[in-house]
Amino acid sequence: MEDYLQGCRAALQPSLHPEALTDPDSSASEMKQQRESQPLHVVLGNEACDLDSMVSALALAFYLAKTTETEDVFVPVLNIKRSELPLRGDSVFLLQEVHIPESLLIFRDEIDLHALHQAGQLTLILVDHHVLPRSDAALEEAVAEVLDHRPIDQKHCPPCHVSVELVGSCTTLVTERILQGAPEILDRQTAALLHATIILDCVNMDLKIGRATPKDHKYVEKLEALFTDLPKRNDIFDSLQKAKFDVSGLTTEQMLRKDQKTIFRQGIKVAISAIYMDLEAFLQRPGLAADLHAFCQAHSYDALVAMAILFNAHNEPVRQLAVFCPHAALRMTICGVLERSHSPALKLTPAPSPHPNLQAYLQGNTQVSRKKLLPLLQEALSAYFDSMTIPSGRPETAREQVDKESDRAGTSLIPGLSQDEEEPPLPPTPMNSLVDECPLDQGLPKLSAEAIFEKCSQISLSQSTAAFLSKK
Repeated sequence: MEDYLQGCRAALQPSLHPEALTDPDSSASEMKQQRESQPLHVVLGNEACDLDSMVSALALAFYLAKTTETEDVFVPVLNIKRSELPLRGDSVFLLQEVHIPESLLIFRDEIDLHALHQAGQLTLILVDHHVLPRSDAALEEAVAEVLDHRPIDQKHCPPCHVSVELVGSCTTLVTERILQGAPEILDRQTAALLHATIILDCVNMDLKIGRATPKDHKYVEKLEALFTDLPKRNDIFDSLQKAKFDVSGLTTEQMLRKDQKTIFRQGIKVAISAIYMDLEAFLQRPGLAADLHAFCQAHSYDALVAMAILFNAHNEPVRQLAVFCPHAALRMTICGVLERSHSPALKLTPAPSPHPNLQAYLQGNTQVSRKKLLPLLQEALSAYFDSMTIPSGRPETAREQVDKESDRAGTSLIPGLSQDEEEPPLPPTPMNSLVDECPLDQGLPKLSAEAIFEKCSQISLSQSTAAFLSKK
């Protein structure tokens, strides 16, 4: 895999942005000639670019490059900016574990897919998704194949060969393609990527959680039979989980963006971020107030709600809330709605805050997740607009500016919900839909860090209840 990725960057030199070039001395005329003559097949994962999406793109491009009978170039492109990779701690960890340098990877901000398409050189293969965002709508006609593991959105699916199977991990489908098509190309480095990703996506193949399908189990076992020195399942799962939650070394902005959602209403944008550390420690970060102001200003957020998620020394779940907003009226409205809520009841207790624009709380009801918090925040925005059209001190034109920014970014922000918080059809992580009227027919919840936290919280609660009843 490492040798293949080195070859990809060399082959892609003519198409990379200048700042991503490893050979800046190439003449402009030579690069132009190469660019005009070189067809390019790009394997592209989804915009979430989680571990499943990244490894699926890497491994499928590797397979296609090794099995093609032509001289066409197949390259994986990670569908995020290079600067966003540190936010994906599990991906960074696994790349280090298998000794693949990050410098060999190709990111979305390093290559202009639209320019390649306009030049007639681009073919796209989509993995771990099948609907392009609005900003990439023009690329749909370049899509030649789809490999996905979520229910098909018939209204938006590209008119090409689509291979979909509802398994726990898209990487399982890539593994199947390799082992059925050309098992001899599979090296230990690639196998380790595939093996670890399926295990993480399928929650360590835990039968109680039910994420893994029989096909997921089958191909994990096949990889383990072919490469007997692969890490033990528990070891790699625990390591990846720890890396996913690890926020050490991240800036405040990176921590807030690591697991972030957005609600949007009438030009007002509110960010809701999960932070995986104690709120008190977070509030003591040097320069926090300036960082929060800069974060909101850079992304045109009017308010930020941060939910701290952690376990205490007794392995009991803990949630804490912080509401940051420079506009007093909006901040007071949000806090008032959260404090008075009875359905659900958050059971908030005010906590000390070192910043006048930030209200902190201990959350007594740990079962209320960010998803359950969203209707309350929508209610707060409605209440705010009932009393005031725009935040105090904010010019009227700012609303129009936010709307235009959302359009340019290609995000499908709609009144109330952001794209990643809407119900299916298109979550960024696996869904299974087995039979009609089955409890799973609407798909499993997405496997985010917060989802895992909630599952552990429920297990902890049920175990405590069982222990109490047995004593009685």
